[in-house]
Amino acid sequence: MKTQRTIANIQTATPSSVGDGFVGLNAFHPQGSRPFNPFLLLDHHGPMQVEPSREPKGVDQHPHRGFETVTIVFEGALEHRDSAGNQGKLFAGDVQWMTAASGIIHDEKHEREFSRQGGQLDFVQLWVNLPAKDKMSPPKYQEITADKIPSSTLAGGGQLRVIAGELTGLAGPAHTFSPIVVADLMLSGGQTETLTVPHDYSLMVYVLSGSAGANSQPIERGQIALFNADGDTITLSTVAGTKLLILAGEPIREPLAVYGPFVMNTREEILAAFDDFQNGRMGVLN
Repeated sequence: MKTQRTIANIQTATPSSVGDGFVGLNAFHPQGSRPFNPFLLLDHHGPMQVEPSREPKGVDQHPHRGFETVTIVFEGALEHRDSAGNQGKLFAGDVQWMTAASGIIHDEKHEREFSRQGGQLDFVQLWVNLPAKDKMSPPKYQEITADKIPSSTLAGGGQLRVIAGELTGLAGPAHTFSPIVVADLMLSGGQTETLTVPHDYSLMVYVLSGSAGANSQPIERGQIALFNADGDTITLSTVAGTKLLILAGEPIREPLAVYGPFVMNTREEILAAFDDFQNGRMGVLN
């Protein structure tokens, strides 16, 4: 028999800015990510108004090692380049899944034409941890356009998209190194939905816009509800339309060593990451 999970905590995101072009909220960061394992970071940039500019703004080249970055665009457009030779543009509904693993250098900025015209930008970036055995695997890049992401209209209305893992019978296209679920959910006003997630997964719900009830407890835009691992269902409800991000995954129960853009298992591995970056062994971004 299925049982409902209880809520462990409701946390409010704090104001955050990254580079010279991304302003928004940080729901959690690597140093405080243990309760959200295997996720390491959740930044919600927007909705923000981008003023027209000849030169795209954003984050200049920087390294990563030991984890993956997942960028989900809801409005506007972004552009990406990395030292493995990948480059791409992301528009509304698109997802970029970058596996930094053994090390990569990249930049991420407003897409050039979007930058010239200006407009509304709204996107989320997640950091997803990698198991120790995969942290030094080759970097990889998955460009997942909106048309490749399965979606369904729920019985009560609203729309569910599954980017990774499986939820309500939909299977996301993203390849992952450990079992996780990443999905976004648009609920209509007066709608109630019950979702089932494996009881041993970490589970959290972030409010992208509007407000909702999570097991009857109110959560507002910029808040994240973290659930206890004491059941396999949650109930989400809305009075007016709202958009939610659903994150779940099998915890990676390994030591965590974090410093800036590197997430490894030991201090020695962090020092090695700095040495490799400083000596050009993570590649070059021209």
